[in-house]
Amino acid sequence: MNIGIDKLAFFVPGTYVDMTDLAHARDTDPAKFHIGIGQDQMAVNPISQDLITFATNAAAEILTEEDKQAIDMVIVGTESSVDESKASAVVVHGLLDVQPFARSIELKEACYATTAGLQMAKDHVYRHPERKVLVIATDIAKYGLNTGGEPTQGAGAVAMLITANPNILALNDDSVSLTQDIYDFWRPFGDIYPTVDGQFSNATYIDAFAKVWQEYARRTGLGFSDFAALAFHTPYTKMGKKALLPQLEKESSEVQEHLLAQYEKGIIYNRRVGNLYTGSLYLSLISLLENAKNLKAGDKIGLFSYGSGTVAEFFSGQLVEGFEHHLRKSEHQALLDNRRKLSIPEYEEMFSESLDIHVDQTFSDPTPYSLAELKNSTRLYRK
Repeated sequence: MNIGIDKLAFFVPGTYVDMTDLAHARDTDPAKFHIGIGQDQMAVNPISQDLITFATNAAAEILTEEDKQAIDMVIVGTESSVDESKASAVVVHGLLDVQPFARSIELKEACYATTAGLQMAKDHVYRHPERKVLVIATDIAKYGLNTGGEPTQGAGAVAMLITANPNILALNDDSVSLTQDIYDFWRPFGDIYPTVDGQFSNATYIDAFAKVWQEYARRTGLGFSDFAALAFHTPYTKMGKKALLPQLEKESSEVQEHLLAQYEKGIIYNRRVGNLYTGSLYLSLISLLENAKNLKAGDKIGLFSYGSGTVAEFFSGQLVEGFEHHLRKSEHQALLDNRRKLSIPEYEEMFSESLDIHVDQTFSDPTPYSLAELKNSTRLYRK
């Protein structure tokens, strides 16, 4: 029985910053952003939008009423939680009107958690093939104004419906995971922004990919030539390429050129959105599927998931016959194209706005799902 991704979509807020504008404002060569880290635009959200509204807007695009009746688990992977107790998945479940007899949970392990949710969903559907699981990655990546991490910020969500006999990607039973207790990136309770050791974090990511890939190859006997494409967690779009290049050195020029060309297709959307933390890998997967011209049914896609701290995983899936008819390329491109570019003063003002959960207030936002009101320390959302 095949189990995997039946539907998928992403959502990003309707405002962004152009990286050339940001470079000029920070007295930096724009090439450092566009070429050095591989970013062209960066999604920015108003305070009336958060991880719950991102998640709900993304999922609402793909769910039918029939889906909502068949879903019996909602999993949200995030490191941007708005409550230390109540899971964001519970709120998302309610906003989407998913049938009540469902399990709703939130998972955390930096940028990796959604992959754990995906594997949990796969196991659940294996035992209950008539049921469906909604898995959502949703986050706001913020490092502060005028900081080293500022150009690697972003915001948005990716929603995936996991089912038996999926329409897009059947997941294989070949995942290899790695856990290391490393402090390359962390955010203690009460801190607004994470603490990051940039060079160490990059080196840890590269090392983690090397370790899981080599173990994957040892266990499965597969090599890079067995893959039609690879998708990576991309906190910035050059990161995955930095990890891939050393491992490709012994491959033929044909394999190198093919996988690197496919890599570029898998970062088209990420270059325009920025860092989605838990959603970055899956935004890259969507970008690959919707922009690569030479993918076909049966092709094997490799995925590398990474979360600082550190947990990493490499796994694969097989494209399903007719997968291209179940993608949302025109809708996703329209979503990106119809956003409003912020001036730097507008961006800095929006970025600096903050919510005081203990002060009652209302919000006006035309986004289909958005924050409507703060009342009695509770977030009330607009459907």
